[in-house]
Amino acid sequence: MNRVLVIGSGGREHALAWRLAQSSTVEKTFVAPGNAGTALEQKIENVVLDVADFSAVIAFCQIHHIDLVVVGPEQPLVDGVVDALSAAGIACFGPTAKAAQLEGSKAFAKDFLERHQIPTAAYGEFTEVESANTYLKTQNYPIVIKADGLAAGKGVVIAENKKQAEEAIADMLADNKFGDAGSRIIIEEFLVGEEASYIVIADGKNFIPMATSQDHKARDNGDIGPNTGGMGAYSPAPVVTPEVDQQVANEIIQATLDGMAKDGMPFTGFLYAGLMIDAHGKAKVLEFNVRFGDPETQPIMMRLNSNLDQLCLAAIKGELKQTAVTWDTRFALGVVMAEEGYPFSYAKGNKINGLDQNDPNVKVFHAGTANKDGFIVTSGGRVLCVCALDDRLNLAQQKAYQIVQEINWGSEYYRTDIGFKALTP
Repeated sequence: MNRVLVIGSGGREHALAWRLAQSSTVEKTFVAPGNAGTALEQKIENVVLDVADFSAVIAFCQIHHIDLVVVGPEQPLVDGVVDALSAAGIACFGPTAKAAQLEGSKAFAKDFLERHQIPTAAYGEFTEVESANTYLKTQNYPIVIKADGLAAGKGVVIAENKKQAEEAIADMLADNKFGDAGSRIIIEEFLVGEEASYIVIADGKNFIPMATSQDHKARDNGDIGPNTGGMGAYSPAPVVTPEVDQQVANEIIQATLDGMAKDGMPFTGFLYAGLMIDAHGKAKVLEFNVRFGDPETQPIMMRLNSNLDQLCLAAIKGELKQTAVTWDTRFALGVVMAEEGYPFSYAKGNKINGLDQNDPNVKVFHAGTANKDGFIVTSGGRVLCVCALDDRLNLAQQKAYQIVQEINWGSEYYRTDIGFKALTP
């Protein structure tokens, strides 16, 4: 029986820890630091641990006989947590610091895609305002401007015209809006189509696809308003047809794993390709993440029937080829409940009511929550992700929103149309 440590505190980590705790081969799951939701789960214990201090993480794993560490967020991966734990003989699921550059640096990812002829948007790379503005003169609008480094999902601007583009360039390069993350920028063509998230478990050579999913990045109904970390997601995603699936598996995922191995940095972990699928059903890579997406993790974990710890351990050992995965055939849909004002400024510390749910096909995953004086309160922008399973997507959507309406804290905000693209006749 395995003892597992999950690193992170958000909705993704709640979902991963919950699924790991359900595993028939897991005895105990620790989460560092976790949230108010993980604290309520059976077989899960929150621990106070400085996850940026790798020697402290190693010591914890040794004292508590941890068999597997699963890393939720990108920052520890980019900082080299897998390298440090692996060197200490601890099985840690995720990419090395070198391989994590696929997410850690947009410039690294774009150069990699171009070098290995993997489909992506045309782009330019800049560190100077003047040369970036010169490049704009030859471009069409809208256009996408991205901070090179990690900016917590916020360093992307879609500029509708030259003026907006110049302002975004000045913000990033001159005014240092994103600190080191924005000292280099990528300007790329705006791709038209439908977005989908294609997430796999990879072992360096082979991969197993996770269930397909689609998330809603924009804050407001109809996919408009500012970009967020994600306002909801559903799985499976009808836009990923069998033909699209085949193209993505061969031309994008396998090509990426082959390219990374060829470049001397084989990729093990969750590889997430954010895709744009055009009207002809052709997919291009918008971005890579080197970990599970949030909020896609929540509906996907609702549908996973296999033991997640066994999948992760098989990947670490390079044995995915002999491993199978099974899924619940139903649809899962998750609605993010956020604090009013997210993704900008928002209140914290509001008491959440209506969390007691006992429908086995509904799960409320916590993200920005904390326990204060025995009550669960808000402590972040994205607070909860309410997920439901059903045979049809519209029924899963209805069920999720039914629960959403029972939960309140006085300043909650959520979209009312999650899943609309897949439900439009």
